[in-house]
Amino acid sequence: MSEKTRAFEPDPLPRLSTGKQRAEVDDHVLNDQDAPATAEPGSGGRVLVSVDHHPASASLLRDGAEVAARLKAPWVAVYVETNRSINLGEAERDTLAANLRLAEQLGGEAITIAGRETAQELIRYAVSNAITHIVIGAPKQRAWFSPSVADRLVRKAAGDISVHVIAGDERKESARRGVKAAVARPAFDLKAYMLAIVYVLIALLAGIVLDQVLDVRNLALVFLMAVLTSAVLHGLRPALFSCLLGALAFNFFFLPPRHTMTINDPESVLAFFFFLGVAIIASNLTATVQRQATAARQRARDTEDLYLFSRKLAATGTLGDVLSATVSQLASMLGVRVVVFLPENGTIAAKVDYPPDDRLDEADIAAARWALENNQAAGRGADTMPGARRLYVPLRTGRVTVGVIGLDSDSRDGPLLTPGEQRLLDALADQAALAIERIQLVDDIDRAKLAAEADRLRSALLTSISHDLKTPLAAVLGASTTLRDYFASMSEEDRADLLSTVVDESERLNRFIANLLDMTRIESGAMEPNSALHDVGDIVGSALRRAAKILSHHRAQVNIPADLPTVSVDPVLFEQVLFNLLDNAAKYAPEGSTVEIKGWAGTGIGTGDVMVQVSDSGPGIPSDDLDRVFDSFYRVRKGDQVRAGTGLGLSICRGFVEAMGGTISAANRPDRSGAVFTISLPRPQEIANDITKLEDMT
Repeated sequence: MSEKTRAFEPDPLPRLSTGKQRAEVDDHVLNDQDAPATAEPGSGGRVLVSVDHHPASASLLRDGAEVAARLKAPWVAVYVETNRSINLGEAERDTLAANLRLAEQLGGEAITIAGRETAQELIRYAVSNAITHIVIGAPKQRAWFSPSVADRLVRKAAGDISVHVIAGDERKESARRGVKAAVARPAFDLKAYMLAIVYVLIALLAGIVLDQVLDVRNLALVFLMAVLTSAVLHGLRPALFSCLLGALAFNFFFLPPRHTMTINDPESVLAFFFFLGVAIIASNLTATVQRQATAARQRARDTEDLYLFSRKLAATGTLGDVLSATVSQLASMLGVRVVVFLPENGTIAAKVDYPPDDRLDEADIAAARWALENNQAAGRGADTMPGARRLYVPLRTGRVTVGVIGLDSDSRDGPLLTPGEQRLLDALADQAALAIERIQLVDDIDRAKLAAEADRLRSALLTSISHDLKTPLAAVLGASTTLRDYFASMSEEDRADLLSTVVDESERLNRFIANLLDMTRIESGAMEPNSALHDVGDIVGSALRRAAKILSHHRAQVNIPADLPTVSVDPVLFEQVLFNLLDNAAKYAPEGSTVEIKGWAGTGIGTGDVMVQVSDSGPGIPSDDLDRVFDSFYRVRKGDQVRAGTGLGLSICRGFVEAMGGTISAANRPDRSGAVFTISLPRPQEIANDITKLEDMT
């Protein structure tokens, strides 16, 4: 055996005698493939496993997956569809589909390619896809005149391709579905047989007309045309029936002695039997082509339906949409009733059914739970609980079982699905399982983000409380203790100064607690503004009077036009918004600078908004912080310093303004350094209508 060929004799991979051992190896393979690909030099590459319709291919797939896991290499299972594939029976097609599905469950890629010769197509695929290892099953018996696929593959493999020949074990490793298939018995179509009689009668009439000009042996072609017509239009059995009728009519009406069933002439005997043989062969071939064409059309319809189903699933954004699309698709394509179970709080619960059915009982729940926990089909037609009313099939991906599908039909007795329908169910279930897993992963990511944000807010809140509560409390405690201990010995000026400290720090503490309460109201959705029409200038004046102490070292410049339209706001909330903006300006603007407040009405015909703007002459807002200044507990950092504050003031501004139907934005001043906060409030509709009427009159 050449250096490029490795025959595993004895097989170094352990034989798997039980389903539990096979499951353990499957998990081991998947875990190894999830690990980073850190193969030793010269050992990586890609692995190809040749798979076919034999049960031993399941064993070969597990061995190939183990080889790929040891090499830390991706792998692909390839089935070569040749001319012989046309003659596969339903059981063989079912085994092939189960093998390809097993390859995907083990973490590989399942590929089907068409070709004339298996070994040649495998080599061509390996060369074009950088395959370095080919795993193929050892032949069961040696052919005298024709070498096996493995032998051809060894001879044709070249370069860096290594061929691993492994003896599979079909008794222990078959990819059994565990569900009995319904037998698709062809229905008796009386109309087809009646039409076959009509075709023969037409051929007989044509033969009687042509009997005057054609030799008797050529008349057989007329009856052969009737046979072919039956085969093309109605299938094999009506064609054989027309073949028998045509042979009898040909003998009775045209072979001497005529109008008898006897044949005297040896040439006529040969003509009769050759006609019968040719008619049988031709009807078989024609019916086979017709059957293949019908199967191709059915595959095309199924493929189109699967494609549309995949697009529908890709467009869904919620779990309910995925489940609804799944049950309706299964019901329409398989003609069954469908119910989907998902795990919930340590048990399993029915989430959606189509059409609606309220006949679920404890036995149904128990069968569905067993299918989920054991990752195997259960219920009607299965090896487990075969007497159940429904068939329960697990929805599984390469990672986990995400749910269970229950199928039922009152119009069928015994096993529920034919082999072809079982393969279609597998394809639909795999797509649905991936869609459900995608939705669940998105939900997990969202929950993780929410948990991380909650942790961040909790940490920020604790930091803020520890600083912004402790600082004013310490000042109040220090000033009040000093007054208590040294009151008599202190001058009036010192007493007044300490009392002022107590008042200032108490007000600061009060503002901090008020901000926390306001933020709690906003996040709980309990904010209900008591809006009414108010003059902006009056509310600005009230806010300036309230902020007089914190603006004592700054100049306030107000530019509010007297004709500025009134706005529908809650005066208490809007005053708090302006106060927070003034407090923010006082923190960042240097002493002696000007804080400007101006307002104007939006220009243009119709309902222009009323704008209120607060700007300062501070250092401005870093460009990276513009999108975050309204986040809770976020404070702008300038250099290595963070300004004192809770980081709640601007967040409260946004919450209050949006609750009143407006918007607030932050920017930097274009003329010099400084921050600009602009509030946009909608103009009341009745005033806007009056303005529009006046503009129309002018």
